[in-house]
Amino acid sequence: MAVHSAPKFASNEGVLDALMASVSVWLDDAREEHGEIILTAKRDQIETVLRTLRDDHSYQQMMEIAGADYPERPERFEIVYMLLSLTKNHRIMVKCSTDENTPVPTVTTLWPNAGWLEREVFDMFGVTFAGNKDLRRILTDYGFEGHPFRKDFPMTGYTELRYSEDEKRVVYEPVELAQDMRTFDFLSPWEGSDYVLPGDEKATEPELVEEKEEEPEDGVAFEIADEEGEGE
Repeated sequence: MAVHSAPKFASNEGVLDALMASVSVWLDDAREEHGEIILTAKRDQIETVLRTLRDDHSYQQMMEIAGADYPERPERFEIVYMLLSLTKNHRIMVKCSTDENTPVPTVTTLWPNAGWLEREVFDMFGVTFAGNKDLRRILTDYGFEGHPFRKDFPMTGYTELRYSEDEKRVVYEPVELAQDMRTFDFLSPWEGSDYVLPGDEKATEPELVEEKEEEPEDGVAFEIADEEGEGE
């Protein structure tokens, strides 16, 4: 049975120093955190950094491209690339940041599967990728407006769809939440609400105490039994 040359457990020892020696000029930050190597690249150099990691450091596979939204930052979006080295059995994470209007260079020139991954980030966050020739929505429906993973996108969305028996087709309508029987004060029912929740009125009623018949003490019972015995 052939044994693969990749180690069963890969260590981070020396990895960060080796990577910094070749890509540090294109980085804003590099660190090891929570057992992972994390590189933060300059946005316009992200393709160069990833190409170097692929060709010179054997990180052959692009496993995932994800996004994150931090609205309080000037460049609110983080684009995260997860790379895997099959020969080293090792993973690293590369990040870059951007805003709503500045595109990120595509990496479809390095990995064809990045096309769909970039489309997911575009669909969910609205981040555009310069050079992606097929940048269109991939997860949301036709005609969808907005980007659901942005922190300022409402949890309910703006529209809902249903099948109309009258029109015999799927129709789009503004979201309507049927909450006629509820009052929202945005407080926890356990902290400060001034209304009575259904069932709470029972807590104010006194508890019914069942009256128990007093049982004679053992000594009295024995005396009665003795007296009955003497009468016989």
